Amino acid sequence: MKGITRERIVAAALELLNDEGMDALTVRALASRLGVRASALYWHLRNKQELLDEMSTVVMRRVTDAVSAIPPSESWRDDVAAYARVLRAEYLRHREGARIFSGRRVSDPEIVRAKESWLARLTAAGFTLAEADDVLDLITAFVVGIVIEEQERTQSSPGRYSLAERDAWLGEGAELVKAAGHLRDQGDARFERQLGIVLDGLDRAGPRSPSSPSEVTDTRTGTGTAAVDLPT
Repeated sequence: MKGITRERIVAAALELLNDEGMDALTVRALASRLGVRASALYWHLRNKQELLDEMSTVVMRRVTDAVSAIPPSESWRDDVAAYARVLRAEYLRHREGARIFSGRRVSDPEIVRAKESWLARLTAAGFTLAEADDVLDLITAFVVGIVIEEQERTQSSPGRYSLAERDAWLGEGAELVKAAGHLRDQGDARFERQLGIVLDGLDRAGPRSPSSPSEVTDTRTGTGTAAVDLPT
């Protein structure tokens, strides 16, 4: 349809999501925002699932571009931490971003190809290919989980998460649980502390820093696999 492109539809959908939330993201509301009939959108996107996939593609392209602009450091930890921070920041830009965009199918192969350089960095640091893949999956899952909780707390109605009400509801016999609740910080401080814990665990598990393409045990299969030297 003249004047309406896939890109315009996706941009308008992201605006609608941020303004009114997921429940308001309907074909009718999106068409109204664009000033067209709902049927016009189906020339470009077959259904809402495809729309959400395209929205996720835009979000992940921003993540890929932002991370690619950060020069690689001498530390795999610093590189992985930089990726985690960029991913969190991009999810936080969008209402319910982590819940909606994680696990979607992206339509731009360049986003998937960008993983090649990450696997190369991690295998060069001494991880096996399987371990390197696990590192990226684990960090992504950590970010998704913590941002879902962050957004649930910050975007919910005031009073939904009242520690005083929770303490009264728990009653006696849960003193440690109640005390721990009051120790919890939120936002950047909590994210950085817990990211550090995850990275410490990965550091202890590996890497093994192989000096030659000799066999390195694959911790996922228990079998020996040759160290993989991927192109940068």
